[in-house]
Amino acid sequence: MEEITNYQYLTSIDSPNDLRALKQDVLPEVCKELRNKIIDEVSVNPGHFASSLGVVELTVALHYTHNTPYDRIVWDVGHQAYGHKILTGRRDLFHTNRKLNGLCPFPSPTESEYDTFTCGHAANSISVALGMSVAAKKAGEENRHIVAVIGDGSMSCGLAFEGINNASSLPNNLLIVLNDNDMSIDHSVGGMKEYLMGLHTSESYNRLRKFASEKLSQMGLLNDERRKAIIRFNNSLKSLVMQQHNMFEGMNIRYFGPVDGHDVQGLVRVLNEIKDMKGPKLLHVHTKKGKGYKPAEESATIWHAPGKFNKETGERISSCQGIQPPLFQDVFGETLVELAEKNPQIVGITPAMPTGCSMNKLTKAMPDRAYDVGIAEGHAVTFSGGLAKEGLLPFCNVYSAFMQRAYDNIIHDVAMQRLNVVFCLDRAGLVGEDGATHHGAFDLAYLRTIPHMTISSPYDEQELRRLMYTAQLPDQGPFAIRYPRGRGENTDWKCPLTAVEVGTSRWLKEGKDLAVVSLGPIGKAAHRAIERAEKELGKEIAHIDLRFLKPLDAETLHRIGQQYKHVLTVEDGALMGGMGTAVLEFMMDYGYQPQVTRIGIPDKFIQHGTIPELHAICEMDENAIYEKIKSLLSL
Repeated sequence: MEEITNYQYLTSIDSPNDLRALKQDVLPEVCKELRNKIIDEVSVNPGHFASSLGVVELTVALHYTHNTPYDRIVWDVGHQAYGHKILTGRRDLFHTNRKLNGLCPFPSPTESEYDTFTCGHAANSISVALGMSVAAKKAGEENRHIVAVIGDGSMSCGLAFEGINNASSLPNNLLIVLNDNDMSIDHSVGGMKEYLMGLHTSESYNRLRKFASEKLSQMGLLNDERRKAIIRFNNSLKSLVMQQHNMFEGMNIRYFGPVDGHDVQGLVRVLNEIKDMKGPKLLHVHTKKGKGYKPAEESATIWHAPGKFNKETGERISSCQGIQPPLFQDVFGETLVELAEKNPQIVGITPAMPTGCSMNKLTKAMPDRAYDVGIAEGHAVTFSGGLAKEGLLPFCNVYSAFMQRAYDNIIHDVAMQRLNVVFCLDRAGLVGEDGATHHGAFDLAYLRTIPHMTISSPYDEQELRRLMYTAQLPDQGPFAIRYPRGRGENTDWKCPLTAVEVGTSRWLKEGKDLAVVSLGPIGKAAHRAIERAEKELGKEIAHIDLRFLKPLDAETLHRIGQQYKHVLTVEDGALMGGMGTAVLEFMMDYGYQPQVTRIGIPDKFIQHGTIPELHAICEMDENAIYEKIKSLLSL
C-alpha cells in the first residue's frame, strides 16, 4: 500500500533501533508523522482511534529510551497501541489492521516479539509486568527494564491494585507508567479519578532524593531494608510538608510526576533519569485522548472507535442508507428506560460502558438510577447483589467477554442467595474485528452450571424486549439475557411489553424430516438455510427457537426426542458445554437416541475479521447450516 502522506522520518523507521538512531531534537517531528499516519490509516480502515493519538509522544519516548524488545513494554488493554505497532516493523502492514488474516486489533505475542503479552481486557499490565520483572531478577538480568503502561480508566479495576500491592512487597525494578487522560472510553469515574487530578510531586525534591540515595549507596549505608525504612520516613515527611498524602509512595512505590505526556523530549529526559533506579516506580503522565485531531479532542468518547471518517472535515462516514434496524444495544437502552418509568425499583449498572451498551439512555432520563462503576466488572456484579438484597432490581449490563472476569461474583454474591439481578450480556457470540479477546464465546457454557440461573437469548429485537420485561417481574432470581453486537433485522421492533413463560421455546416451523434447534439471533441464519433446503430438497424441516438455555423446555425436548431421528443444534457460542451439549445431555438422560449434530464456535480462539467472515470460518453461516442440513437429510 502506498503512503497517503509523505513522511521524512517514519518511512525509514523499520524497528525501534532505527528510532533510537535519530537525534533527540527530531523526535517532535517523528511524533507528528506518527500521528498523521494513524489518522491517515484509521480514517479509511476503522479501529480504535483517540486512545492511540493520545499516547503518540509516550510511545516514541518509551521505545527511544528502552532497548526493546529486550526491555519489555506491557500495554494495558491495547486500544492505544497503534503507534507501537507502526514503530515495531508493522508500518507497511498497518492497513491490514483488524482485517481477516491481517494485523491483530490488540498487541499479541503471536504477531510480534515487541508485543510482550496478550492485551484486550483491562488492568492486567501491572501484574504481568511484575511477573516479568521478578523473573528477570531471578535470571540475573537486572539490566532488563520492565514497563507497564496503564490508563487511569484501568486503575479503577481491582486487579491493578492487587498488582500494585504485590509490587510494593516484592524485590523488583518495575516502572509503572500511569497514562492519565481522565478517560477510559467514556469519562472516568470515581475517587481514583479525583485523586489523580490533584496529585503532584516536586521535581527538585526528586533530584535531591536521587542524589542522596546515590551517595548513601556509594558509602555502603543503603541496603534494601534501610532503603525501605528511609523511603517510608521520607514519604511521611513529604506528606507533612506538602499536606498531601501520596497513595503510591505510601506503598513504598516511588512516584514521579505528573509530567506533560505530549512533551516527547521532556518524557525522554524523565524516563532516562528514572529507568535505572532500583525498586518499583510510578511515572504519572498527563495526556489528552485524541490529541492532535480536533474532533477527537472535543469528543473523545465518540472518537474512541469512530468508524470511517473524512480526515479533512472530521465528518464520520456511514454505510447505512435509509431506515435501518436498530442496534441490539439501543433496543436494550430504550426498553430499559420504558421499564424503569413503570417500575421504580429498576436501576442500571455498567462497568465503564454507558455509551457502548446504551445505558447512557437511562443516565440521561434518570441520572439518579444509573450507575457507572468504572472498569470493575466483579464490583459491578457484587454491587448489584447488594442493591438487590435491599429490594432494588439491578439491570447489570456487561459485555459477555468481560463478564468472565466476574464469574465468582455471580456465583457467590448473586446466585447463591437467589437475588433478583438481571444480567444483560451485550456483544455475546462472535463480535468481529476486535477478535479473540472480545468474542463472547463462553457465557452459555460458564453460566449454565450455576444453580438458580435463568439463561435466555432473544431471536430478535422484539424478543429482547419481552425477555427484559419478563426478567423484571417479581422473584425471577438471577436472570441472564445475552444478545449480539450489531443490528437486528426489524425496523418495526417496538412491540408491546409482554411476558413470556420462563423455560418455554417457540416452534417457528413444523416439519417431520429434521428438527433444527437454535438459540438467539443466529436462528435467523438457520431460518434462511431451512427455507433454502426445503425449496431445493423437497423436505419438511422443523425449526425451534429454544429461547431459554436454562431452564430447558423439557416438553419440547421430549417431543423432539420422540419424533426425530436427526437433530441439528445451532448456537453462537462455544460448542463445548453450550446449548448443543445441553440438548445432548437431555437426550442421554431420558434415553432418546436421535443423532444430534451441533453447530457453534469450535474449541479454539477465533481470530478477528468481519462477523460474516468469522461465521463462515466457524461453519455457522447460512451456507454451512444448509450444507449440514443437506448432509443429514441424505442419511
